[in-house]
Amino acid sequence: MNKLASQFISSMQGLLGRPLAEEAHATVRIEDIRQAMLDSLGDEGCSSYPHIERRVLFAPDLHGLWYLRADIMVAISSLQGEGVANQKIRLITGMFEGLLPRGMISRPGSLSR
Repeated sequence: MNKLASQFISSMQGLLGRPLAEEAHATVRIEDIRQAMLDSLGDEGCSSYPHIERRVLFAPDLHGLWYLRADIMVAISSLQGEGVANQKIRLITGMFEGLLPRGMISRPGSLSR
């Protein structure tokens, strides 16, 4: 169901206007990030935290997805532990590389030691 909902949203966004080639590439990457977030939650996370699943599905842009990482971290931590959550969030964070302004990218902190 997650993939179907994600595809539906992509289709609706496509109907609103034809993106340029560069924007189309960014849209594909955004959808990849969206799917990676849903996959990291898994079925158990999506059923335990449906509000987070909805927020990921309906995040309007890259910035919205960026700020959802904290909520996803909390959800995964409660279900699978902080170590697993940290690994999954690092992978998701790496997907944002080159898509956000430099000032938005996380600086290394105590979690990355």
